[in-house]
Amino acid sequence: MLDANLKTQLKAYLEKLQKPLELVATLDDSKAAGEVKSLLADLAALSDKITVVENNDLNVRKPSFAINNPGVETGVRFAGVPLGHEFTSLVLALLHVGGHPSKESADLLEQVKAIDTPLHFETYYSLSCHNCPDVVQALNLMSALNPNITHTAIDGGLFQQEVKDREVMGVPTVFVNGERFGQGRMELAEIVAKVDTGAAAREAAKISAKDAFDVLVVGGGPAGAAAAIYAARKGIRTGIAAERLGGQVLDTVDIENFISVSKTEGPKLAAAMAAHIRDYDVDVMNQQKAAKLVPATTEGGLIEVHTESGAVLKSKTVILSTGARWRHMNVPGEEQYLTKGVTFCPHCDGPLFKGKPVAVIGGGNSGVEAAIDLAGLVKHVTLFEFADTLKADAVLQKKLHSLPNVTVITNAQTTEVNGDGKKVTGITYKDRVTEEVKTVELDGIFVQIGLLPNTDWLKGTVNLSRFGEIEINAKGETNVPGVFAAGDCTNVPYKQIVIATGAGATAALSAFDHLIRH
Repeated sequence: MLDANLKTQLKAYLEKLQKPLELVATLDDSKAAGEVKSLLADLAALSDKITVVENNDLNVRKPSFAINNPGVETGVRFAGVPLGHEFTSLVLALLHVGGHPSKESADLLEQVKAIDTPLHFETYYSLSCHNCPDVVQALNLMSALNPNITHTAIDGGLFQQEVKDREVMGVPTVFVNGERFGQGRMELAEIVAKVDTGAAAREAAKISAKDAFDVLVVGGGPAGAAAAIYAARKGIRTGIAAERLGGQVLDTVDIENFISVSKTEGPKLAAAMAAHIRDYDVDVMNQQKAAKLVPATTEGGLIEVHTESGAVLKSKTVILSTGARWRHMNVPGEEQYLTKGVTFCPHCDGPLFKGKPVAVIGGGNSGVEAAIDLAGLVKHVTLFEFADTLKADAVLQKKLHSLPNVTVITNAQTTEVNGDGKKVTGITYKDRVTEEVKTVELDGIFVQIGLLPNTDWLKGTVNLSRFGEIEINAKGETNVPGVFAAGDCTNVPYKQIVIATGAGATAALSAFDHLIRH
């Protein structure tokens, strides 16, 4: 099942096991069951601490397997074959159940252990989803730490009937105790905060008690990471408050234009940036979404940043690097059917629409790439472009037009997302040339029409462009003394990772210059 190179790497990891493991397989006669059996045999062959037991009488999904300690059910289970993006989740589950310590903060781990409510989680994932592993790994860890918690990670592509019955239209989708819990990327701290209702208030109080920073970075994407590192290298008190460390890079799949790195994936680059931040004396405050900026009342005074959790942070200078989010179509039905057929990630959710008709909105590079990727999975792709021509690179357009199950409609103004109350059933658009209104029946809509800056919370405080971007000069300065900005939330002309990191460095150096002059 596993190639020789992968076995060699895995064997080195499994040497870290401190406790014996029992992999309990529950199988049927399907092809997937044979793959599970082969995978478990490979794992057992790599470590004398791993044994495989087959028990097909258990009332659980088939094929699936549990990762237990002998005589102890941990509640960690995979339904399907966890390869692709989920192979790392499998390895970490083996290590954590096997006694190898997690790298999460001690406070957070103790919080998990203290949960006294029975929580039975189920997560639907796809093997091509780059957002799913964070959720799967977090819930597996919680199950390994706390006997009150169980988690089953389910391959949505393998258990299609369940996906249909439970109306799962995007991954990752999480249920707890049979009820829908959440969808999309979630980190451990975010999940714990949702189940431990007092956690956010306790963390806010803890953050508010911190001494003032010299530089406070707001946002944890490439710009924020670079700003924090450059500030910390100056030896000044540096903090970074981020809704999620990694930012939008976490939602990016292949990255091939970050200089010196031929090819990587967004989550890997985000993890590398986070590790680099932690190499320095930076106070990282994750899961903190900024809600208000209060400029200093006197020259050289402290600037305040208020978070949605109620925390108040103070700093001599602030660097805004809150990035951007997916732009919505803003048509009737879109919000109603978000996660119910309307989605923004073809890599994550594409497998859920296998054999079904879908639409892609947007004819730029992202839209055309999405249409090309989806064409290999779905029954048919209809790409809608508002302008009279596609804006994507010529090589992508050539590939798109070569595909037999793709239709391109230009001069198309989307006017409504149609549905039956539970899921998407179609889309209505107007032909901008003939003014004719038409409807296309389909099951999924992938929106790829660009980004919006995360600056709504700054209106009336710093100068914004008509597009909502923070206006900065060449040094990253805003109109507010001591407040700088960098990255996709600003009016820089090109939104690229490499440009954002450079802008973050510029902002940090400018902030340091401001500090020594005031």
